[in-house]
Amino acid sequence: MNIDFLFEVFKEFKYSDSIIWKGKLISYQSLINNIEKHRSLVDRNKIKAGDVVALEGDFSPNTIALLLTLIEKACIIVPLTHNLNNKNAKLLTIAQVEVVFKINGDDVVATENISNQTENNYYNIIRKRKHAGLVLFTSGTSGEPKAAVHDFYALLEKFKTRRKALRTLNFLLFDHWGGLNTMFHILSNGGTIIATKDRAPESVCKLIELHKIELLPASPTFLNLMLLSKAYLNYELNSLKIISYGTEPMPESTLKRLKIIFPDVKLLQTYGLIELGVMRTKSERNDSLWVKVGGEGYTTRIIEGILQIKANSAMLGYLNAPSPFTEDGYFITGDKVLQKGEYIKILGRESEIINVGGEKVYPQEVENIIQGIDNVAEVTVYGEKNMLTGNIVCANIRLINDEDNKLFILKVKKICRQFLKSFQVPVKVVIVEEEQHSKRFKKVRIKE
Repeated sequence: MNIDFLFEVFKEFKYSDSIIWKGKLISYQSLINNIEKHRSLVDRNKIKAGDVVALEGDFSPNTIALLLTLIEKACIIVPLTHNLNNKNAKLLTIAQVEVVFKINGDDVVATENISNQTENNYYNIIRKRKHAGLVLFTSGTSGEPKAAVHDFYALLEKFKTRRKALRTLNFLLFDHWGGLNTMFHILSNGGTIIATKDRAPESVCKLIELHKIELLPASPTFLNLMLLSKAYLNYELNSLKIISYGTEPMPESTLKRLKIIFPDVKLLQTYGLIELGVMRTKSERNDSLWVKVGGEGYTTRIIEGILQIKANSAMLGYLNAPSPFTEDGYFITGDKVLQKGEYIKILGRESEIINVGGEKVYPQEVENIIQGIDNVAEVTVYGEKNMLTGNIVCANIRLINDEDNKLFILKVKKICRQFLKSFQVPVKVVIVEEEQHSKRFKKVRIKE
């Protein structure tokens, strides 16, 4: 397989807009021309099939064109953001990168050559197949970021089936498969990507109004912040047809508020993993966290409450960690789930469970209650060691407006006792000023 199917789509829609970047309209014909220009750039740098090449950028015209050129060239590609966590140098070493293309905020491309050894079993498998490769990094929240190696063609296979493309904001970042998945879905169906570097709620709402965006894929943390900011009141957002959410569990209180504020918008829970790709999903209802996951190329099962998935698009393995697959090829997701017929409900990561005297507490269950309390901006629930019970439940809360902390903490505990079992009620509640999310608009989990 190659990516000729994409170029056929580009030719078919050559007069349509492929990308809107900084207000500039980039037609599919311009994208084709840009790819041709970058073929020459790749050749001038003597890059050949199988070379490991990093792309540091965002969803700009040159970054997208260069990515497609490198896939066509059958390179092994490592997408990175602009030093979001100041750790790109370490990631380049782990991925054994040989060449780096850095695309700055003005879409100017710079090249840097690096000497790295690129011999390993997974890279050799991809080279033998004469396919493009993709290396994606896990967040590394529980330790060293893990480098997942994919056969890029396996991930792209699903985009050969034509589907409807909406005018879509590429909210998720360039180094995340969720962001790349959105981009390939739109481009493979002749749709329009609206790219942005500024992902603040006010800026996103402004873009939705300006460009009549129909699909907003975002994280629950961002959607909660958008509701708190009330930025949605300042703009006409009636072009929106779908708000999709994933990358982390959605608080029920946030989902219910979204349904009230956007009654005519479909709220769609998505599910995907860096190691497997993004699956097709179907939410039970707009305000329900029960969801079907799977679709063509995916098989799921639940073993001891943990979701396991077998996928045609699964990674080959990690460069710097042991294989996470079972003997029969299932990936152990680490997600604790409940099952109801064909639907599942994700409770949270098994690694985040707080053990209180032998009882299991899922942070998300406690956060769902606290997030719904008036004046709560963000809450993070975590465990802390305790000599008597093993652990106690703790909660860090950021308020929207200042109020008496002692009285507020008493209110939080009182409400939690009404809706939660005694061992789930936070023993320690701390009012904090710092934000509880990362620059990626994901909740920052606190380790014990």
